[in-house]
Amino acid sequence: MAHLIIIAIGSALVSNVVLSQFLGLCPFLGVSKKTDTALGMGTAVIFVITLASLVAALIYKFILDPLGLDYLKTIVFILVIAALVQFVEMFLKKFIPSLYEALGVYLPLITTNCAVLGVAINNVQDGYTIPESVVNGFATAVGFTIAIVILAGIREKMEYNDVPEAFKGMPIVLVTAGLMAIAFCGFSGLL
Repeated sequence: MAHLIIIAIGSALVSNVVLSQFLGLCPFLGVSKKTDTALGMGTAVIFVITLASLVAALIYKFILDPLGLDYLKTIVFILVIAALVQFVEMFLKKFIPSLYEALGVYLPLITTNCAVLGVAINNVQDGYTIPESVVNGFATAVGFTIAIVILAGIREKMEYNDVPEAFKGMPIVLVTAGLMAIAFCGFSGLL
């Protein structure tokens, strides 16, 4: 159990997928304008990464590895992720249409979000068992959610600040994200 907690803390805070590995930057920068939208995106990413980690680990352990088809893992994982994102998109469209509209084009981008694929491939490369893969996937997605919600909160506050003309828009967001990455380096002492 302690090993799973170490994996979770390491994935969520120490090796944050966005702030230290720089994976998943497109939705991180694009959906972080409002806190509620960022939280919705984070929730969708939590569901997709956790489920993708489980399904990818099962497919790898019981199909690809025993048959010697390791070289197909990237293609198979992409197909699994695309199917899961379609499921999430249909669910949100049916049951939470306001969030579906708010996420807009960024919801289908979860399919091409390199964080989702990166977690699935890292789970295999790190030799994680199925439970470890699920914990790593869930914790990584929680770390993504923490980062995107913090950035959204900061961006909401920055709307009322006097920002120099050269830094308005995306430049100040990138500077803020860089400062957040530096701040998250402080978590490296946890492990």
